[in-house]
Amino acid sequence: MNAADTHEVRGLLLQSHDEYRQLAEQHQQLDDRLQQFSDKHFLSDSEQLEEVTLKKKKLAAKDRMEEIARGHSHTHAS
Repeated sequence: MNAADTHEVRGLLLQSHDEYRQLAEQHQQLDDRLQQFSDKHFLSDSEQLEEVTLKKKKLAAKDRMEEIARGHSHTHAS
């Protein structure tokens, strides 16, 4: 699957798949929060712990989104 196909599948899933859409929103929210940490020069211990936790949640959301996209591609492949 090329980049254009991937983009097309993502667009279809954002419109038609509730779980995928929720995961995409969660992924973006986590990314926004992580950006706040990256803007800081120093993180407290609790901020460092939160950053690690957020990164794990973000990765889990991305992995699930990719799993859904792969399933969609295999189901709708010609």
